[in-house]
Amino acid sequence: MSRALELLLRHDRRIIIIGLSSVVIASVLFTIFGIGMPQSALEMTDMAVPVLMITAPWTPSYFVLIFLMWWVMMTAMMLPSAAPTILLFAALDRCPKNREENRNETGQDNRKYVIVKPVLFLIGYLTIWAVFSFFATLLQWTLELRSLVSPTTMMVTSGYLGAGILLAAGLYQFSPLKRACLRQCRNPVHFLTERKRHSALLMGAEHGTFCLGCCWILMTLLFFGGIMNLYWIAGLALFILFEKLVPHGHWIGYAGGILLITAGGYILIA
Repeated sequence: MSRALELLLRHDRRIIIIGLSSVVIASVLFTIFGIGMPQSALEMTDMAVPVLMITAPWTPSYFVLIFLMWWVMMTAMMLPSAAPTILLFAALDRCPKNREENRNETGQDNRKYVIVKPVLFLIGYLTIWAVFSFFATLLQWTLELRSLVSPTTMMVTSGYLGAGILLAAGLYQFSPLKRACLRQCRNPVHFLTERKRHSALLMGAEHGTFCLGCCWILMTLLFFGGIMNLYWIAGLALFILFEKLVPHGHWIGYAGGILLITAGGYILIA
């Protein structure tokens, strides 16, 4: 084994942490400053001057730009809560027992893949959110064409639709599917040990699917508060982080569900 590989194996956890942090920071900066967008999220958040907002036609290039906006935004919001699972995956893969099993099955030493496998896990995870971002872009396009979402503020224009989004998101917090997906996200050890025979790419995609099942409807709240509204983006990201990682975080999810149902009911009645 070369000295460079030995050094890599010794500091692989630090390298993975730096890599994940870099992806999150880059995604956050892209989201805040809206690179390539007609306006940045900073401008979109300040709705005191909507006359300055610029609308763009839905050309193929604009569709791709909005898709990238959604995907980068999902990365910035979801990756912090998924990072502990990725780090745990890398730690379990470093375990001597697991390495010995891998060597017996493949006939070769897989230590050189100590960084590659977490990267593949991350790619699988982000691919699932890319699929979600594609459909979110389609939904935004459709709602704008029907004048149900403002192209300037990127918020719903219908009180009934806004109330429906709040009610649906609140009720989903108590659904069996939400609870099942949240259990997998909150118990990464169980998730990883059950799937240790799967490839890193597939495990990442499976974990991304559970995260999607847990949080997809929360992301529709961005249509209510503003797709590029930094307050809503940060608030939802923190809510998801606490719900997944804080002890007894499922109660935070229930409390959020009650608040959403209350707000939706109030808007519907008013």
